[in-house]
Amino acid sequence: MKIMKRFIKNIILGAFILYGYNLIAVNFNMMVPINFITLFGVAFLGAPGLIALILFKILIL
Repeated sequence: MKIMKRFIKNIILGAFILYGYNLIAVNFNMMVPINFITLFGVAFLGAPGLIALILFKILIL
């Protein structure tokens, strides 16, 4: 039960982090979509996951 509670907390926190980033990044046209893949990436990896998504967007797309 404790693991499930921490997992849900990380997902909710990851959603807020992505939303906050998108509020700032809309001015620079560098938004990261909020979907299951990006949300789980940020929830599991935290800030390095967000940085990886941003670098992926810059370098690949």
